[in-house]
Amino acid sequence: MISGLAERLKEERIKCGYSQVSVSKRLGISTSIISGYETGERTPSVEILLSLSYLYGCSVDYLLGRQQYNVNNLISLDGLTKEQISAIISLVNTLR
Repeated sequence: MISGLAERLKEERIKCGYSQVSVSKRLGISTSIISGYETGERTPSVEILLSLSYLYGCSVDYLLGRQQYNVNNLISLDGLTKEQISAIISLVNTLR
């Protein structure tokens, strides 16, 4: 199992308000498999990992521990114009 994957899977599921049963139904797999992912007894396939990232609104890189933060939950740019997004990026770059 990939270090920390089980914990991040469980944490993201809980943040989204899903039960293991609801996740298993959405993905078409058994609840025991979801439980196995969250205990580290099983490793999800690439396809399942991608489905979980879509379901939880996070990147696969975050689930795999390649990103420290779930960047999708940090700030939403939905509804902003290209100019507004550009201004935000400029501000962030200035603060770095």
